[in-house]
This record gives sequence, C-alpha cells and structure tokens, in this order.
Amino acid sequence: MITRSWQRVRAALAGRERTSGEPQSANGASSFHLVWDIPTVPLAEVSVTLEVLVPPVASRLYFWALQVSFASERRLYGGAHLGIQWNKRYPGNTAVNWGGYGPMDRGETLLAGSASPLRGPRSDPNTREFPWAAGHPYRLRIAPSPGEAPEGMHAWRGTVSDLDEGREHLVRDLYAAGEFLLSPMMWSEVFARCEQPSVSVRWSDLRAVTADGEPVRPRNVRVNYQSRSDGGCDNTTVGVDELGILQTTAVPRRIPQGAILPVPGADPPKRRR
Repeated sequence: MITRSWQRVRAALAGRERTSGEPQSANGASSFHLVWDIPTVPLAEVSVTLEVLVPPVASRLYFWALQVSFASERRLYGGAHLGIQWNKRYPGNTAVNWGGYGPMDRGETLLAGSASPLRGPRSDPNTREFPWAAGHPYRLRIAPSPGEAPEGMHAWRGTVSDLDEGREHLVRDLYAAGEFLLSPMMWSEVFARCEQPSVSVRWSDLRAVTADGEPVRPRNVRVNYQSRSDGGCDNTTVGVDELGILQTTAVPRRIPQGAILPVPGADPPKRRR
C-alpha cells in the first residue's frame, strides 16, 4: 500500500512542470539549443553574432556559446564551444570561453590549446577575462588558425569581435584531430534556479564557409530544450524578432520542442531551373 502511494506521488511530481528550484541535470544546468539546418558538408569556418539583451542579476553561471564538432572523412573527433559567460569568478562577472573535448571513445579528454593573450587563472586555460557588455553585438568565429599545431592535430582559432568597437579579440587556438567542422549549433547553458530573473539573448547573422570555400547561410534552425526528465527547466523559450533568434529564461514556453524557426536575414532558397 505504501509502495503504491509513493508511486502515485512520484508520477504526480514527474508530470508537474519545473518552473522553480534548481535544475536537476547532471551538471546542474538547464540548457537549450538552436541546431543549424544546413547540408552535412565539411565546413572550414562558422560564425554568429551574439547580443545579451537582458543580462543576469543572479550570482550564477550563465554560458552562451557557438558549438561545433571536429571531423575527418571517416570519424568525429570531439567538439568545442566558443562563447561568453556571466561568471562570478571573473572581474565584472564577464568572461569568454573557448574549450572542448576529444571523442567519447577516448574518454572525452579536454582538448589542449595555445596560451591565451587574455588574462585569467592558470587553473582554467579555457576561460579568460573578457569585459563584454549587454546591448553590444559580439561576433563569435571559429576558423583555421595560421598558428602551428602538434603533429597529427589541427589548430582551430576562436575569436570574439566587438562589432560596436570594430575590434577582434583572439581567445586562443584549440588542437583537434579533425580537419574540418560539422554540426554547428548555438546554446544557452543556465546554472540558475528556474525562477530567477529572466535573461534574454539574441543570435543573428549565422554564417559558414565550406571546405571548398563556398558560403553557407542556414535558413532555419531546429529548437531543442533539455527535457524535464533530464533536469531542464520548463520555463525557457525561444522566439524570433526582426533581427534574430531569441533565447529567454524564466518565461512561459511559447515555441515547442522540435520546432523549425526561420533565420531572419538568411538568403532565400535558390530556384531550380
């Protein structure tokens, strides 16, 4: 009898929306993603513009990033993420991160890289001090580096450009076995309680260049939310305005899981002759 009652309680709790309290995921974050809808072709470069519209006030970690996978013709070689953070361990709570992992079958080891010209602790070479400001657009770009890499590896450079100031900032180079990029996406990773004050960012001007030098601009992105069963918050959502695609926390969800959203400003589809 007690067992059945407990089962009913658990079922009721499982069906209740998670709009308050801590995310219950393995890493303590609630994440949601925008997956590029582009052909699966080798890419040499990807970039996107990020603007924090409503900045955090909670003393928690927020991370907004452009993610790619590294690949060769035969296999994947892990992936990496380039983005900015609201991080209380850094001056002004602002930081930048360019880091990644090797393939899962090799234990997802952290990728090595060059030393960054940006200041930051020796204990975390991936995360550096970076004084970003809300309302400023920042261009995140991942591209081949002119620098050298260890034998058998490729150097991939992460840069962040303040478009208002017209200045590009080198974060560092990462070393990966993959000779090209695949599967770009953007995401928000939020380590705050689900009900903490709403935060909103905008992604725009999504661009890539193929290994053959052809420009690619996705016309759509696919929406993915971390599920409640995986510990995500139910009150995160995405949206579209005249400039780009929004990701927002602590508001009712308006766009469902798996939705396909148009990318404002993307090239129209070419007509077949």
